[in-house]
Amino acid sequence: MEKKTIVCISCYYKGYDFMDEMKSLGNNVILVTSENLKEKNWPWHAIDEVFYMPELKPSVWNLDHLIQGFSYLMQTRKIDAVVALDDYDVEKAALIRETFRIPGMGQTTHRYFRDKLAMRQKAKDSGINVPEFTAVFNNDEVNAFVDKIPAPWVLKPRSEASASGIRKLTSKEELWEALNSLGEERHLFLLESFKPGDVYHVDSLTFNKEIVFTSASKYLAPPMQVSHEGGVFRTKTLGRYSDEFQALEIANAKVLSSFGLLNGATHTEFIRSKENGKYYFLETSSRVGGAHIPDLVEASSSINIWREWAKIEDALLWGKDYQISKPTGYYSGLIIALIKDEKADYSKFESEETVKFLPIDYHVGIVYKSSDPLIIEERLDKAAEKINAEMLNILPPKSKPTS
Repeated sequence: MEKKTIVCISCYYKGYDFMDEMKSLGNNVILVTSENLKEKNWPWHAIDEVFYMPELKPSVWNLDHLIQGFSYLMQTRKIDAVVALDDYDVEKAALIRETFRIPGMGQTTHRYFRDKLAMRQKAKDSGINVPEFTAVFNNDEVNAFVDKIPAPWVLKPRSEASASGIRKLTSKEELWEALNSLGEERHLFLLESFKPGDVYHVDSLTFNKEIVFTSASKYLAPPMQVSHEGGVFRTKTLGRYSDEFQALEIANAKVLSSFGLLNGATHTEFIRSKENGKYYFLETSSRVGGAHIPDLVEASSSINIWREWAKIEDALLWGKDYQISKPTGYYSGLIIALIKDEKADYSKFESEETVKFLPIDYHVGIVYKSSDPLIIEERLDKAAEKINAEMLNILPPKSKPTS
């Protein structure tokens, strides 16, 4: 039987399990990645060919050159699928699919999973709760928004990943200083009401429009807080029968259905307002969650999101059905922090609940698993105390957002 060929695009080092699984299922795997990632420990046993793109700046490639290179590639290879392994690669993959008429998410739908302004407008039009927001194209509209919606506000890049480049603003003067400092890049941002509350992430898998797996978790220290204030990143999974999980499962399904997702992995964030208890949509992405969230999900459910996503792509390539295993019902917790030493001393964190220590230079990273959610909270709290007291390294936040 003729093999299928899938191209994986990634400007970051990730997706090891995805490519390994695609290869084990009998497919050809081509990797297109950034030139500065040549020395990374990619799954070379699973990669048939690799092509490198120079970076104009972090995560940014010359898209004309990418299309030209892909055109050359297509002359002697039949490409059956293109997959973006990172948030920054979603638009690259969509552009390639559109240009070469390869099945999968195109440029219209991809904006709902990449452009924070497009996704907010789509959510609002679909009757999904979103914090009040405005584009910042027009001065009068910006002034009308801030006169109507009280501070604080957050100024967000429309196409950055996670909490990168977000600025919290508390006065009109501070806002206009920030907008004016953006210069020609102002249109790449949006302005949103800041809603205090608990932040959650929902990680799911979809096959033929049906959500086949959902994991819901609660940040104990949200990415935006860690990004701006430093400190320890923590998140824990929610029980599948809890009120929080069930509310988030419904909200996530409405987002993915409204946004037109057909297949693949998604990572979606919500906030539960302290003021009224309602869940508000924050953002979504058509990729596996970052910050080692797949390790958190696998510890609680035994579902490896990367590998299951590969199985979905394989089923689509061959027109087969796809069935996911029944998830296990454990609770898990994840903690990651920047530390002063290159290698963490993990001897202090050994416990019965420890699933794995994450080998990240200048970071401490631990995944816990238990049948008792209170034990997970206790482990995360004690680890955070120890890290804060003995190991933590805090870098000052950048004064200006980077793109």
